[in-house]
Parts: sequence; C-alpha cells; structure tokens
Amino acid sequence: MATPRSRASNRRRLVLIAAAAVLLVLVVLALRPSPIPVDVAAVSRGPLEVTLEEDGETRVRHRYVISAPLSGRVLRIELEPGDPVSAGETVLATFLPNPPNLLDARTRAELQARVSAAEAALNRARAEQQRVDAELAQARRDLARTERLVEGGALPPERLEADQLAVSTLETTLEAAQAGVRAAQAELQMARASLMQPRRDTATPIEIRSPIDGVVLRRLRESEAVVPQGEPLLEVGDVSQLEIVADFLSTDAVRIRPGQRVYIVRWGGGQELRGRVRLVEPAGFTKVSALGVEEQRVNVIIDFDDPAAAFAQRGDRFRVEVRVVVWSTDDAVTVPVGSLIRDSNGWAVFVADGGRAVRRTIEVGQRSDTAAQVLSGVEPGQHVVVFPSDQVEDGAAIEPTAAAAN
Repeated sequence: MATPRSRASNRRRLVLIAAAAVLLVLVVLALRPSPIPVDVAAVSRGPLEVTLEEDGETRVRHRYVISAPLSGRVLRIELEPGDPVSAGETVLATFLPNPPNLLDARTRAELQARVSAAEAALNRARAEQQRVDAELAQARRDLARTERLVEGGALPPERLEADQLAVSTLETTLEAAQAGVRAAQAELQMARASLMQPRRDTATPIEIRSPIDGVVLRRLRESEAVVPQGEPLLEVGDVSQLEIVADFLSTDAVRIRPGQRVYIVRWGGGQELRGRVRLVEPAGFTKVSALGVEEQRVNVIIDFDDPAAAFAQRGDRFRVEVRVVVWSTDDAVTVPVGSLIRDSNGWAVFVADGGRAVRRTIEVGQRSDTAAQVLSGVEPGQHVVVFPSDQVEDGAAIEPTAAAAN
C-alpha cells in the first residue's frame, strides 16, 4: 500500500511529464514553418483570343492636295477647315497667272535680229525652190525630146533611162525645197511672235474647283500671295471614307492577314469599335522608338466595319489603339499568364492541392496578354498559384489569400 509520501511524489512526476509534453508541443509548433500566403486562380475552360496591340491613327482614304497650276498670284482663300465642298461647284481658290516678262532693249534687239535672219532664210529657201523648179521643167522638156529620138532610132534607150532618172531626182529635190520653205516660214512666225508685247490687263483669273464631294481638311495658305507653280494650297477629302493605319513590328506583322478582326479601343469614346484588316503593306520601313532603338516596322491598313458610326465621332489623323485578333478559339483550357514558371525548356505551374503547392509540368499552346492555353498537365476546376514567390517550392505549405479564395 502506497504511503502518502509516495503518492505525492507520483503526482509531481505526472505534472512534470505533462508540462514537458506541453512544452514539447509548443516547441514543435513554433519550429514548424507557417503556410505561405499565395494568390490562386482557377483553371478555366472557355473562349481565348490572341491579339497584337499597337497605336494607330485614322486617315481619309482618298486625300486631294490642291496646288497652284502655274506661277502667279493666288487670292485670299476664305474656306475654313471643315467647310463642305461639292465636286465641280465649290471654288477652292482663285488664281491669277503671271504675265510674260516685258522685253528689255537688249532682248528686243536680239529678237529683231532673229526675225531678220528668219526672213533671209525664208528668201533663200524660196530661191532654192525656184531654182529646182526651173531645172525640173527643163529636165521634163529634155525627157520629152529624148523619147521622140529614141522612138525614131536616133538615140540609144540608155539615154532615155538617164533622163528619166534626172527628172525623178529633181522631183524629190523640189519636195525637199518646198519643205524648207515651210520650215523657214514657221521660224519667221516664231521669231515675230517673240517680239509681241503682253498686255497686263488681259490676265484671265483661273478658278480651281473641288474635285470631290467632301470637306476642307487643311488650309495650307490663307492670305493672298505670289506662289510658284505646284505650291500646295488646300487639302480636301471625304471624311466619311476613313481607314486606320497602324505600324507593327515586322516580326508581328508576319502574323497578320487580311480579313482578321480588329478591336478599336481607347479612341475617346465609350464603346468599342470593330474593324477588319484590309492590307498589310509589302514593304517595311525603319523607325526610331522612344528609347532610341531602330525598329523595322510595317504599316497595316484597317477598315471600319461601320464607317458611318466611325465618321460620326472621328476625323482625319485621330489617335486610336487597335488590337488585331491573330488567333482565336471558343473552347480552350486556360491559366493566367502570371502562373507560368520556366521548367527546363518548357513551362510548369504550382497547383494548390490540400494546402500544398504541387509542381506540374504543362504543355502551353497559344498565349494572350492575360491567359495561356494549356494543352496538357492541368484540368478545369483546379487552382494554380499566381505570381509565385521564391519561397514557393514543390510540396510547400500554402494558404490562399482571402481575395484569391473568393
């Protein structure tokens, strides 16, 4: 039978054992790593679009630059940008051609000498024509006598052939002399015309009319001024026929094809506009980026699906942003792009499984800015860690954040 002392000793021993056990549990709990808070996202199934985004600007498809047809004085242009114009009716600009310059004494003397030389050349050509005409008449009389003598046997036939050749040669020479007379007459007329003095009060104004129905896009010259030939005056165009031009990197442009869908966003309005790729220009060009890097760019031309809606709120050379859809599907298993991590030459994700992060190798297909297509490795309904930190490893304890869990 235990004595009171032995029973007290046993109780103290039990208390010490219990305290040691509690202390051991507390140490184990203190040394055990706490779960890593992570953001998770569900693996989903649904439509996926891969787009290429770039800045662009609208432009009138057919632009007409009105310029001065001749050097002269253009009167003040009253039309303002935005004013409507009608084809063949609206006068865009009134133009007064410059009259020819007046002749100074030296130039007049030179031109008068040229007239005298032309008159002398004409007299010489006429004299040459008269000489050839007389020789031809004599040759024809000789040919007639030779024909009679050959018929009578007084001359051989060879003499007849020689006279016939002489007549044919003189006829050709006469034609050349007549052409020389005509040329000399033309030279004389040109020389006399150069002496004619222009009249400054007979300049006829030239009215330049609009070639199309549209509006004035830009007024390049307003005040009355003397302008050279070809000086741009106005730009007109039909703003109901708008298109978009956006320059893409050549490495992206090879993925763009005519007919692909385009989303037109961040243009200043609330709704998103739609369009289609009409043309990928065959030639690229070099453009320096904002960082000073030379890039090879290619212009992509985009048509609005609804030009009337675009015209109601847009104009020429307005800034837009376009997203060209280069690939799309209605059924794809996707994960957020932020969940992808490099796995040797491929990709992997951390799947949240029972409070642990399980590393899974996956096969990735197409990728957009926000989502990636998964061909194998995970299934819809599973959750993956988004933007995993360096602490997240295979088998690590994780705890989804409240925001991610929702």
